[in-house]
Amino acid sequence: MKKLLLFSAALLSLLFASCSSTKTSKTASKTPFVWENANVYFLLIDRFNNGDKTNDQTYNRNKATAKLRGFEGGDIRGVIQKLDEGYFEKLGINAIWMTPVVEQIHDGVDEGTGFTYGFHGYWARDWTTLDPSFGTKKDLAELVQKAHAKGIRILLDAVINHTGPVTTEDPAYPNDWVRTTPKCTYKSYDTYINCTLVENLPDVKTESNDAVALPPMLIEKWKKEGRYEQEVAELDAFFIKTGYPRAAKYYIMKWLSDYITDYGIDGYRVDTAKHTYEDVWADFKKVCDQSFADFKKNNPKKVLDNNAFFTVGEVYGYNIVSKKLYDFGDKKVNYFENGFTCLINFDFRNEAKMNYEPLFSKYNTILQNDLKGNTVMNYVSSHDDSYPYDKKREKIFESGTKLLLAPGISQVYYGDESARLLDIPGTTGDATLRSMMNWDDIKTNSETQKVLLHWQKLGNFRKYHPAIGAGIHQEISASPYVFSRVFIKANFTDIVVVGLDLPKGQKEISVGTIFKDGTKLKDLYSGKKAVVSNGKVNIDTEFDIVLLEK
Repeated sequence: MKKLLLFSAALLSLLFASCSSTKTSKTASKTPFVWENANVYFLLIDRFNNGDKTNDQTYNRNKATAKLRGFEGGDIRGVIQKLDEGYFEKLGINAIWMTPVVEQIHDGVDEGTGFTYGFHGYWARDWTTLDPSFGTKKDLAELVQKAHAKGIRILLDAVINHTGPVTTEDPAYPNDWVRTTPKCTYKSYDTYINCTLVENLPDVKTESNDAVALPPMLIEKWKKEGRYEQEVAELDAFFIKTGYPRAAKYYIMKWLSDYITDYGIDGYRVDTAKHTYEDVWADFKKVCDQSFADFKKNNPKKVLDNNAFFTVGEVYGYNIVSKKLYDFGDKKVNYFENGFTCLINFDFRNEAKMNYEPLFSKYNTILQNDLKGNTVMNYVSSHDDSYPYDKKREKIFESGTKLLLAPGISQVYYGDESARLLDIPGTTGDATLRSMMNWDDIKTNSETQKVLLHWQKLGNFRKYHPAIGAGIHQEISASPYVFSRVFIKANFTDIVVVGLDLPKGQKEISVGTIFKDGTKLKDLYSGKKAVVSNGKVNIDTEFDIVLLEK
């Protein structure tokens, strides 16, 4: 109680200091977008929704594949359809992260899990253009424009570490671009980097600053497509402007940055970040920041806000307890100081087994201190994590509650909100995590609809309240479990109180001194209203959760 009183006193002083600007500012009542509180929807383009059946068969990709290892038809047009329907808005999503859109290898390979095509987007052949199975440049431009009109940011996926595998139809990039041996042993810092991740996945020589010529394959391709001169002119301008040598990594950075200047995307999720030297990502962030500034300058009416370009790194195995340092065993690296705003937190799906308060208070302590100014992205399931929190989908309500109310960024993997199956008979490896989105269940299954509604309510509460992901957490009551979150930035103040595992029906909830007596509150979960009296709220709902806001 003493700690709570001290916290409340400090809070009141902060509120008093900011109250004059809050009352007079017209923007104070408008919820700002805060990356540290983002509710990110992560989807595999090919597995989400098929909006254009005319692009289902491209580059003669018609060989038989292992189960769920071929192109299934999902595309950017399908994402646009769901955007138009309001699906993401209803779910409280304010950022969409899509797998890579770039042209993939035309053929496929078997890496030991059955014949596979590059449906996932991580096997680049040409970074400068979209794979027709995913859609067109016009589709991508429309998606970004429509998402931005709804206040939703777009994240694409950046792969600089490797090209796609070599096949009879897909030649390797030149030897001064890539290495094909040795295979990584993962025993030390260097044996994660100067090597190939798996057999036949050419590793870009990102450590090299030596100038290299354009690959003959791209020159021939671009000439056939009638864009060789334009591509070369743009490369010349890029290298003159940046002063970078014509090394392989900088070519790829230029190509990826074009998606910023051409479309105005808001961020990149960076693939296989720990498999290059960290200075690569520091340089990539500089290139992205400049491209973002150029886009804003050239498109002033399309600028959403003053947020910087966002970068989140996939440092596989990183967890929030590591704070700012990832330990290779023989070396520790601070990726936050080398280009990243955020890192994916690979341990949330384990720590979600904790009770609410130990989980929330632990994350609050680290994010408000050690990682202040940065953040982590939490998830309960993902596209290549074979050990999700709830693989059998037996704790689907709890999964949503913990993920969407935890401090940090929430990453909703497509189908988390609809209990899409993660264990598909006949699949091998990560293919089981990548089934088609279960739209039929959402339309016809009443149990699925109940799950979806739970995720929608929590998602919108998060979207409306930056305090959830970015604010200061404080327990008010252990039993029943009630906590507050407070976020103050400039002239914007956000305060919420949440109660979990409450009795259904009539309930009394202590709000401490967070809300003054007489304050009118609304429970976003039930829609009911109440008034604070003697530091408490009495409310009668059929649910065991309350989400209290002014």
